[in-house]
Amino acid sequence: MPQVIGQIGNTNFAVVGLGLHGNQIGSVRQQVHDGDTLVVRAEGNFGVRMLGIDAAEISFSLPGSKAYTPIHKTEWAEFLDNPFATRWKPFDPALPNGLKASLRARCKPNTAANHAMHAQKAQQALEAMILADMEALQQDEQTFRFFIVFCNEVMDRYGRFLGFINRFQEGENNKRPLSYNDRLVQQAIVTPYFIWPNINPFRKIAPQKAVIPPFQAPQKADEDKLLREARLAIRQARKQKIGIFDPAEPLKLLPFELRFLARRQPPDRWVIDLGKQDDVLIRPENYYTIQNIEDRLFIPQEYIPLFVEQGWRKQVL
Repeated sequence: MPQVIGQIGNTNFAVVGLGLHGNQIGSVRQQVHDGDTLVVRAEGNFGVRMLGIDAAEISFSLPGSKAYTPIHKTEWAEFLDNPFATRWKPFDPALPNGLKASLRARCKPNTAANHAMHAQKAQQALEAMILADMEALQQDEQTFRFFIVFCNEVMDRYGRFLGFINRFQEGENNKRPLSYNDRLVQQAIVTPYFIWPNINPFRKIAPQKAVIPPFQAPQKADEDKLLREARLAIRQARKQKIGIFDPAEPLKLLPFELRFLARRQPPDRWVIDLGKQDDVLIRPENYYTIQNIEDRLFIPQEYIPLFVEQGWRKQVL
């Protein structure tokens, strides 16, 4: 079945049909609410991008290609062995030497195989969680449904829902488990990836009012239970040396690093260090200087003026 949301050139589109009226598709008269509103239903599949996490990529497009190639393929091993070789399209603007050195230290002949292994583990873990929930609720593929909680932005530019996803269950007395996002983080199968304002503390607050005051990032991060527990889970996993921190096979290259290397585009989100009480917006290309991945709060470029207005300082070159 095709995607509900598609794209032709730079134009996004959706394919929908008349909505349901009871258990059947309604008539035009039933589904036209007034002169500017009608009820429709999706005609196809939606993608869901789970917020707060970033899993290793199963496949991605190599430089200069639009086709998705599995990361375990030889082509990826060749690329990640030396992503700065002259055969590849140069970055524009060029990556600074510090970031290049950080990436070079982790790009080795086995980096692609390492990434593919972690991607497979994350995929299998999520599948197992969903199947376990089906069994717990005594449901199957036909009756099982998902429950999605949205944050500030409901969809991304690819037409995917953005949210925290869980099993759907009825009845107030039936306590729902943690979202799949949080369960994966707790097992350190994925990396934390907090992108403002689509993070738990600010779900119900307009961006203008959700800006973290300067010098208060650690306190604000600790005030929210889910964010606090996600960061604590990563710290504990690091101490226990499990998941992406397994010393036998730690994740070498972060998923978003693989993506920007392949796209030949420098990172473009500014960063706040949740572990420091300061007022510095760290430049996108310096994200790696924040040692612990759970302390990185990424800020899209379009929101930076809001932070500057509240007293944050942009890091200078």
